Amino acid sequence: QVQLVESGGGLVQAGGSLRLSCAASGRTFNYYAMGWFRQAPGKERELVATITTGGNTKYADSVKGRFTISRDNAKNAVYLQMNSLKPEDTAVYCCAATYGPGWYFRPSQYEYWGQGTQVTVSS
Repeated sequence: QVQLVESGGGLVQAGGSLRLSCAASGRTFNYYAMGWFRQAPGKERELVATITTGGNTKYADSVKGRFTISRDNAKNAVYLQMNSLKPEDTAVYCCAATYGPGWYFRPSQYEYWGQGTQVTVSS
């Protein structure tokens, strides 16, 4: 069982930055691939970024070059650094975890979810 708790959301002006954190419980965090998803009102949940157990990363095209996902296995944490934020980045952001060494892109592939944190970008 893994519990995930996000923090770091808030209100920011366009062009600004936020850093989201996700703290995970458990002693086998390093065996879990992690993902950051977001869901805006009226839209489907979408993958923003994912990081494998080996530290490899992939991003949605809409955030490439602006967002960076990272993990600190010693702290059982994953982060999402968001720069050059745009109003269209406004959404609830959730971190998710799934056991295994591969790539995981669909929400259905993730076993554990945090409660989410709101990110609002004003124009």
